[in-house]
Amino acid sequence: MRMAKLLAGCCTAVLALGVTTVWADEVTAERLMNAGTEAEAGNWLTVHKNYDSNRFSSLNQINAGNVAGTRLAFAVPIGGLEPSGFGIGYMEGTPLVDNGFMYISDPWGTPYKIDVSSGTQGKLLWVCDTGIEKDPSAGVLAVNRGLALSGNLVITALNDGRVVACDSETGDVAWEKQVATEPGEGFTSAPQVVGDKVLVGQSYGDWATRGWLAALNPETGDELWRFFTVPEPGQPGSETWLCEEAGNPDCWKTGGASLWVSGSYDPVSNTVYWGTGNPVPMFDPEFRPGDNLYSNSTIALDADTGALKWHFQYTPGDYMDYDEVGIQLLMDTKVNGEDRKVLSHFGRNGIFYSLDRTNGSYIQSAQYVAEVNWTKGIDPKTGWPVEYDPSKSLQEYAMGVLRRDGAGVTNCPHFSGGVNYYPTAYNPVLGLAYGAGIEACSDIATKAVAPQDVVPGAIFLGGTLETKGVQSGSISAIDVTTGKSAAKQNTTYPNNSGVLSTPDLVWTGLVDGTIGAYDAKTLAPLWSTNVGTAFRAPPMTYSVGGKQYVAILGGALGSNSGGNVELDNNQAANMLWVFTAD
Repeated sequence: MRMAKLLAGCCTAVLALGVTTVWADEVTAERLMNAGTEAEAGNWLTVHKNYDSNRFSSLNQINAGNVAGTRLAFAVPIGGLEPSGFGIGYMEGTPLVDNGFMYISDPWGTPYKIDVSSGTQGKLLWVCDTGIEKDPSAGVLAVNRGLALSGNLVITALNDGRVVACDSETGDVAWEKQVATEPGEGFTSAPQVVGDKVLVGQSYGDWATRGWLAALNPETGDELWRFFTVPEPGQPGSETWLCEEAGNPDCWKTGGASLWVSGSYDPVSNTVYWGTGNPVPMFDPEFRPGDNLYSNSTIALDADTGALKWHFQYTPGDYMDYDEVGIQLLMDTKVNGEDRKVLSHFGRNGIFYSLDRTNGSYIQSAQYVAEVNWTKGIDPKTGWPVEYDPSKSLQEYAMGVLRRDGAGVTNCPHFSGGVNYYPTAYNPVLGLAYGAGIEACSDIATKAVAPQDVVPGAIFLGGTLETKGVQSGSISAIDVTTGKSAAKQNTTYPNNSGVLSTPDLVWTGLVDGTIGAYDAKTLAPLWSTNVGTAFRAPPMTYSVGGKQYVAILGGALGSNSGGNVELDNNQAANMLWVFTAD
């Protein structure tokens, strides 16, 4: 029987001990709409703080003047260490906080409620039992990127394709739906609640499935609409999947273009924006010739109907695994002296892009990693790589082509990026966008697989991949008005954490267990401490009792350290770390 594991009797124990506490209000659509305002400044109600996905908080009690005195406030051990088909999972979620109560998920998507109102201890109130089967033979990833709040529900999307809603006060399962039904489908990203809908993106495209975004009723889980990121024959965009040319008429069915990260929302135009993954197989374009829409794209959809409004594809016919699932930053700013409604995005391909979010037209771009060899530049009119030839079914980018009868190539940036799917941020006061990622190159090659040998539910590379040398990392600040680099800070280790922006500071974690704060203008390091748990989750901030805190989830193995062998003996431990400054 599925039931919540209520710890310490929760409410009864609180009353018996005479402890005063606060009860959170329902998380209404209006509160979510105002999540970035001063009225909700102390809370963090949705995965990226606000619908603009800026991950910016106005809290400034911890600032450049006192951040050097930042200290650990408390820590809480978290479960979910059971191995998946890829070993011990990753803590990649962003904690949500509502009036002194924190909600987090472990690598299996299990929700936890923690009372953080004292500022000195995190009291675990309940763990919602979703009934997830932790079978390492299933071949799935144990990774979950967070939760959503709606009304009195805490909603999680699981790697087995179910969406589960837990009662926020008791932790009991309120409803569950099997939303993903095809072999290999499932979820890793946090649901996103927009108005009267909860949006979930199918995340397992690399497992030979077809990506989609679905809208559900948050009170029941009933499906309202679904948009497929790989169109079926006859639908707009299907002409970019030249499956017949490959002698593989069903190549679109395993085409990928998955959604790994929660999207953004513009309430004025009622538009949601999502980034999509690479075409599948990653390294064998001859299996699926063509531009492969809507892979490697930003897609803009009507929030009510799921109808496509526009798309922008960053790397057509990609064969370098440069998917663009990462955050879509929304901002209103001036570009060349003109007021523009902008969508900016740190491309995994090493390029920072700005688009007009009303129609998807290209504005400007800039290289942000040290080495880019896959293209000689971006066309200033179209925003496409200068090598892109729409008349060709197989693209030939600058670093060389991948073909079944040819040799491999070295691509820069690394097949993981650049900035991968780890969250970016934007400081609206300074007009700076921040991205933290990897500085490295990789060797990739094609290894052909016959169509009849493709197994939906098994990862489908279509080739081989290897890091070239040892990965390091960097944090970049880009001036959105000019599209030019404003500052850069190199780091010893690759960044798989993402960033948080506050008025004075940029916060991030590293794979060696270091969390640090950097000057928002110069990115000069101002404070850091090492707690030992590798960070693949982004920091966030909240306040209770008039005091600001910074929280981050830690937990991953050293095997994902980018060739930095000194980290290979790191042990697994899933932890919540919370810091403050006096």
